[in-house]
Amino acid sequence: MTVSKTAEKSSEKPGDGAKGRKDAAEGLPEALQLGELSEQLGYVLKRAQLKVFENFLRCVASLQLTPAQFSVLLLVEKNPGRNQTEIASTLGILRPNFVALLDNLESRDLCARIRSTNDRRSHILVLTDKGKAVLTRAKKLVATKHESRLNELLGQANREALLGMLSKIANEF
Repeated sequence: MTVSKTAEKSSEKPGDGAKGRKDAAEGLPEALQLGELSEQLGYVLKRAQLKVFENFLRCVASLQLTPAQFSVLLLVEKNPGRNQTEIASTLGILRPNFVALLDNLESRDLCARIRSTNDRRSHILVLTDKGKAVLTRAKKLVATKHESRLNELLGQANREALLGMLSKIANEF
């Protein structure tokens, strides 16, 4: 789309043109107007998720764990002897993605797949000793750095309300 110089100038409000050009010249472009997008729940949820994940990654950077890997380790710890299909399904991770995630965790000696004695086609997941140690450190970092920052930002009542609302969306939508 081509815009003429005349059209650009005529769309500026009096007094805004110089300011807009000055900001751009200083490397500070004007922020985009989000309009209705800022009122779309899905958009705001995604933006919040990105911020939460960024903070999570910073907090556990020394352990090189993603939120998905941390979630898998937590579920395996709390559900010993469950198979990989159950863990993947609970977390909503597609099978090919889950296999790659497990390959990574196994290559780092954090968990192991063991052939099920009940169903030879199935594998149960277990944490290794190293996996248990890494998870213990990760839980401490997440609690003291990540979750505490969220608690500080929201306060206990808002945190509980938000968890309730998000759970309702996750379970009923």
